[in-house]
Amino acid sequence: MVQGSLPLHWRKYPERYRLEGNKNTETGEEFFPARVVDPKGGRKAKLIPKEMPREGKILSWTEVFVGPLGFEYETPYFLAIIELTNKVKLLTQIVDSEKDKMKFGAKVKKVFRKIADEHHEAAIAYGYKFKVI
Repeated sequence: MVQGSLPLHWRKYPERYRLEGNKNTETGEEFFPARVVDPKGGRKAKLIPKEMPREGKILSWTEVFVGPLGFEYETPYFLAIIELTNKVKLLTQIVDSEKDKMKFGAKVKKVFRKIADEHHEAAIAYGYKFKVI
């Protein structure tokens, strides 16, 4: 492993590690993942980094029985579209939650979990997932 390369992951993927999106300073509208250009305000809109809320609710969910490459040994697992408390919607994996807890409108919170451990630098990649509370 290259000395000093592990912290690069924290800087390179702020959306994965800090659930960082951005916010239009004039309108207050928030985006995740971060946008380069505000779709309504255009290029002149000033966007600043903004950490997203850590809680939300399930809008829709499914149980995955046949996972794609890299996730085939983790099945079954849940994927959900959630709405954060700031109204931003995102697709995420739901972990540490029993099937009977998976309901439309169920409250969820952000947790930090392993995403992969087969990285070219032998580093374990971590990131956000959500669990029902």
